[in-house]
Amino acid sequence: MIRFEHVTKRYPGGTTAVRDLTFEVAAGELVTLVGPSGCGKTTTMKMVNRLIEPSEGRILVDGEDVMAGDPVELRRRIGYVIQSTGLFPHRTVLENTATVPHLLGWPRARRRERARELLDLVGLDPCVYGDRYPDQLSGGQRQRVGVARALAADPPVLLMDEPFGAVDPVVRERLQSEFLKLQAAVRKTVLFVTHDIEEAVLLGDRIAVFGDGVIEQFAPPTEVLGAPASAYVADFVGADRGLKRLSVTAIEEDDLERPLVVHLDDPAADAAARLRAQGARWAVVLDDADVLHGWVAADSLAAAPDGGEVRAHARRMEAWLPVGASLKQAFAAMLQYDAGWIAVVDETSGHFRGILTPARLHEALRRSIESDAQAVRRADVRLDSVPG
Repeated sequence: MIRFEHVTKRYPGGTTAVRDLTFEVAAGELVTLVGPSGCGKTTTMKMVNRLIEPSEGRILVDGEDVMAGDPVELRRRIGYVIQSTGLFPHRTVLENTATVPHLLGWPRARRRERARELLDLVGLDPCVYGDRYPDQLSGGQRQRVGVARALAADPPVLLMDEPFGAVDPVVRERLQSEFLKLQAAVRKTVLFVTHDIEEAVLLGDRIAVFGDGVIEQFAPPTEVLGAPASAYVADFVGADRGLKRLSVTAIEEDDLERPLVVHLDDPAADAAARLRAQGARWAVVLDDADVLHGWVAADSLAAAPDGGEVRAHARRMEAWLPVGASLKQAFAAMLQYDAGWIAVVDETSGHFRGILTPARLHEALRRSIESDAQAVRRADVRLDSVPG
């Protein structure tokens, strides 16, 4: 969808911002451009919509040279989101969202319908927020409107220049999560500029790590973290790149342990006998549909009077995540709830799948690293035991 062919940008006076860039972004792919200030990542992105024009080489969008046509028309076909959102303060949220359709001459009813649809998509109820002005919104809400506006004319390409950099860390994390869900739904081709390697790792299908005007490595996040292409990349991603890899390593079924399970309606005495027979100190508690309810301690069941049920002794389980959540989320949940394990469920049905322990989390991370090194599936990796 986007192709750079030996692109160089040289400014008057001899400063070269980028040198001989050649890379390609596939349709529907989200590529993060990451690097320190002044490395050329923003220049690279702005050449796509000709806010900056290349000195040498070609940039193709869907097979068409961006230098071949009217730059204004080009920009109307490419969504653009910046850090400060750039909303018009005198226009309502609906009017801001419909800016590009208005410039393209869409009928008023059609552009308002599209604006309402996009606001709903980014989690802003148009009935609540549509008639508000930008200064009546929080920073995170303004950023969502900026994303909605960029998507309004349904552009195939989206350029994002540090879009979440101006909000606080809590809002930023929420926006990142929401943007990933949005991208899964709309599948735009995205160039996303950031100076934050953790954001680049979290969002990118592939990462372009910029040095001084050149790309030092262009690869999936797991490869950048697991096999840095140079000392520069290793230094940039940091010595804690193993921890960063937690955010891009998903929980899989093979990572889980299957503990003893009892049900809410089971007689407490029977459940206690099962735990004693297996030497278990606790069991996971499910309802009659095998949906996670919580857990129960063996001591609590052993003290139960005859005729009681497990439900009278079960405790709610707060530390749980769906299959496919990241190991970083799992580690955070263990710390937040001071838990020795977390429950893992099916995201759609809520059915219990197993538990993830710290040892299994560590093993999953090691398997992830080795699967890349060996070019095999994680489930096919065989690990040597770690000395105790």
